[in-house]
Amino acid sequence: MAQNLLTIGFDADDTLWQNERFFKLTQARFAELLADHADTGTLDARLLAAERRNIGHYGFGVKGFVLSMIETAIEVTEGRVPAHVISDLLSAGQELLAHPLELLPHAEAAVRDLAETHHIVLITKGDLLHQERKLAQSGLGDLFDGVEIVSDKTPQTYARIFGAAPGGAAGAMMVGNSMKSDVVPAIAAGGWGVFVPQELSWDLEHAEPPESIRFHSLEHLGDLSALVRDIG
Repeated sequence: MAQNLLTIGFDADDTLWQNERFFKLTQARFAELLADHADTGTLDARLLAAERRNIGHYGFGVKGFVLSMIETAIEVTEGRVPAHVISDLLSAGQELLAHPLELLPHAEAAVRDLAETHHIVLITKGDLLHQERKLAQSGLGDLFDGVEIVSDKTPQTYARIFGAAPGGAAGAMMVGNSMKSDVVPAIAAGGWGVFVPQELSWDLEHAEPPESIRFHSLEHLGDLSALVRDIG
């Protein structure tokens, strides 16, 4: 085992399994339902503004997304949104919550490989029940030494989680598809940050890459074990 790098943290959504693609499909359905009231660009901008306002109230995940869609529908129709549109949006949210889980390429192999040599922790945001359900469906749950479903990912979040893990923050690495949530705050807490980009990402998760020797970017999770060995 690496002597310096002892703990590996994994993000869940869009790092281990598909997520944003299903949100984008639901957002396209939202635009179709309200096409008579606003164009797609306007709806996307209004919805993003609502999501940004509502994070502090609803947190991250499907429920906040659905409530933000409903709020935006009420706004763009000036309170005249038909009841069937609200019903369709609620159904879309229920479909998101029930959607079968799809692991991303290399995800299972990377987790299984590193679980043999390191302390690994799942660190994810979102609805508690939904994330627990997805982890159970993934078949990876028993491989993690710890699971943290948090309200937000800040330097303080990582300092707490990694501070209680082998090697502390200095001996910990966070792996994820969000520069803002997975990489930047983990490095600020004293750990390593590994960015594994996906084709689709939520606009509110964008951030500039940090200028740090503890920052790395990989094309896919298949390259993670080699990086861990090199750093170790």
